[in-house]
Amino acid sequence: MSNITQHTAAQPRFLWSFLLPKYWGIWLGLIFLLLLTVLPWVIQRRLADVLAKLAWRLVKSRRDITVRNLEVCFPEWSAQEVQQHARQVFIDMMLGTFETLNAWYKPHWFDGRINIQGLEYLQQAQMNGAGIILLGSHSTLLDAGGYICSRYFEPDVVYRPQNNPLLDWLIYTAREPIYGKQIDHDDIRFLVKRLKQGHIIWYSPDQDFGLKQGVMAPFFGVPAASVTAQRRLVKVTKAKVLSVHFYRIGEKDPKYQIIIEPELENYPTTDEIADATRVNQLLEMQLRRAPTQWMWFHSRFKTRPKGYDSIY
Repeated sequence: MSNITQHTAAQPRFLWSFLLPKYWGIWLGLIFLLLLTVLPWVIQRRLADVLAKLAWRLVKSRRDITVRNLEVCFPEWSAQEVQQHARQVFIDMMLGTFETLNAWYKPHWFDGRINIQGLEYLQQAQMNGAGIILLGSHSTLLDAGGYICSRYFEPDVVYRPQNNPLLDWLIYTAREPIYGKQIDHDDIRFLVKRLKQGHIIWYSPDQDFGLKQGVMAPFFGVPAASVTAQRRLVKVTKAKVLSVHFYRIGEKDPKYQIIIEPELENYPTTDEIADATRVNQLLEMQLRRAPTQWMWFHSRFKTRPKGYDSIY
């Protein structure tokens, strides 16, 4: 399989060493998070606001990246609007943390709060047994987005393992009821297998991973390193490509919208840059629906080859 690295990763498992004192802080943190999950949404929302204001003051590097990304991608916004939206990004990230905890440990909280549009496109694409690549973005909803989708279909997810083995096991275990399979981003062999078996893979090609397996393509009109691995996956597996977007509507009594777009036709083509541009445009359309519910604190424009102006 050309240009696709093959690697098999082991599933995280519980180790008795997790009970050693060096991990006690993580266990205490888990207990604290479980207590937060018990709280009603009105209190979770207020805590999210407090934590967002604290992070805004303390995490200067991420704050500056968020502001710069919004300045570049939304030049029509005034300086005041950029600041307002940047602060809201931090609020949405903290809200997403509570939403994820609810998805993991209190999923019934989402009852009556979800609406889906375009499910028929997914069902139609599955009719011949082909695998499905669902292109999405790194939403601030985190696993809450995966959970609300799992109420209608069973997605697999591509993820990056945590460096801390206890955290990796805890997160993996919390996600198990949500996803069909969790696929290490390096385990391409298993990813290809699942697609060939006709499964649905949630895949997010919206971050800057350099140009080793990507190209420079416009993102909100700005050249950005854009992942192209999904093109090669389609060529190898004959999977169909659709897009999925989920976002929150409101905060006091939030509702959650899932939108699935029709299958991408004539994809991939022979033009790698044109294909990357097309995917970026699809992601831009998603982000414009709920601009602050995306991880703008990621250095989306960090890769700047010779001849490209520095962004940060």
